[in-house]
Amino acid sequence: MNKLVVMKFGGTSVEDAVAINRTAGIVRGRRDKGLTPIVVVSAMAKVTDQLLAAAHAAGRGDRTGPLAIIARLRNRHLETANALVDQSAIGELTKWIDAEFCSLDEILRGLAAVGELTPRISDMIVSMGERLSSRMIAVGFAQRGLDAVHVDARQCIVTDNQHGKAVPQDALIEARLKEHVLPHALAGRVCVMGGFIGSTEKGVTTTLGRGGSDFTAALVGGGIDAGAIEIWTDVNGIMTTDPRIVPGALRVKTISFEEAAELAYFGAKVLHPATILPAVKKNIPVLVLNSRNPENEGTRIISLAPHCNSPFKSIAAKRKLTIIDVVASRMLMSHGYLKAIFDVFDKHKCPVDMVSTSEVSVSLTVDSNEKLPDIAADLSQLADVKYEGRKALICMVGENIRGQQGIAARVFQAIRHVNVRMISQGASEINMSFMIEEDDADEAIRSLHAEFFKDPDPEIFDVAAAIAADDAVQAAGNIDAVKTAAR
Repeated sequence: MNKLVVMKFGGTSVEDAVAINRTAGIVRGRRDKGLTPIVVVSAMAKVTDQLLAAAHAAGRGDRTGPLAIIARLRNRHLETANALVDQSAIGELTKWIDAEFCSLDEILRGLAAVGELTPRISDMIVSMGERLSSRMIAVGFAQRGLDAVHVDARQCIVTDNQHGKAVPQDALIEARLKEHVLPHALAGRVCVMGGFIGSTEKGVTTTLGRGGSDFTAALVGGGIDAGAIEIWTDVNGIMTTDPRIVPGALRVKTISFEEAAELAYFGAKVLHPATILPAVKKNIPVLVLNSRNPENEGTRIISLAPHCNSPFKSIAAKRKLTIIDVVASRMLMSHGYLKAIFDVFDKHKCPVDMVSTSEVSVSLTVDSNEKLPDIAADLSQLADVKYEGRKALICMVGENIRGQQGIAARVFQAIRHVNVRMISQGASEINMSFMIEEDDADEAIRSLHAEFFKDPDPEIFDVAAAIAADDAVQAAGNIDAVKTAAR
């Protein structure tokens, strides 16, 4: 049995000393079961956002605002360190934290003087969150008897030089992990690394893009052939939809890699889309778990999930999209015309979510961003162009959707009161998607969930938890009724 387990903890799981203590208990629980954890941590909650804000302000020439942000972050980290570590180790740790923040102050002062934020400098600044949290957590774990050691992720996660969204170099990563991580793990020590960050072969700091800590965990898991990769967050796993929209959403017990990847890409917030890929290559199961409810079984993501009697596993929404219509009746079927259109998106490094063609037009959906005017200008050299924002893509994932007769009729009957702009179903056996107005997204999700999760398969969904919750609500209502009658 492979006892190596990669455990990734997100920002809310390490947001303060209380959360880090809880995380240490979870890691100890894995050790007590005979497993060998390798821990990957995000920056403390909201730290990356604040570092980005400071970087952009300095890039605009602001000399005081960024330093005020950094001063608050310094105090927060020092307060957490003092609550986490006793006097025998706090001096060295606080000295290191102060030195890192002094260095960051100097970078921001220089950036404000130059007034230009480059991707390379941005990576250097935003990487600070994970560098600080991982070092601090490693010391905290060691204080709690976990024999922890800090490993700078930049020693292991080797990437190209595309700052902001660097591409990992798998062969080099595997070799570095065997050099820097595996010996500690085999000796029984708990390695603690920062997620999201890496470096080029020359040692220049890079980042994997927002949400990249999940990706780091999967890269580490694949690189050391771990027995499992655990993604610890603040929800009980992958749900049938966002419980903020549908309070009765169910936990999905088991789902396939392919289904989870579709959900992640199309808006499910629990996982970063790229997380699945390294795990798929090595057939390593991924578990999505709740650090605030560690006894919950979460969601298990495996190569082939068991058959589900319900038509769909989950409903996700991707918002803030734009539909671009390209109309050129005389050229549409011309050889090379579609290639010319997609070359424009390639030039601007803009991914396309959905495509629909007709005799006279091509419609595409993309993330709404500042590149749209430039994209439209380039497309207008080929055809007439118009675009509309504030759209949402609803993605419904399940197994063998194409093989289920009448499924499309049920979907569109459930949302007959919502205007549908584009539909995609033929390209994938597990995904049915359609585009609607962003303001209609929540209502569409509620209607679809009510239609397709009336009788959920208890082998796939946590029906027992839903029944228990309903019973608790009913009991509370009965108690309130008794109290009212007594008055």
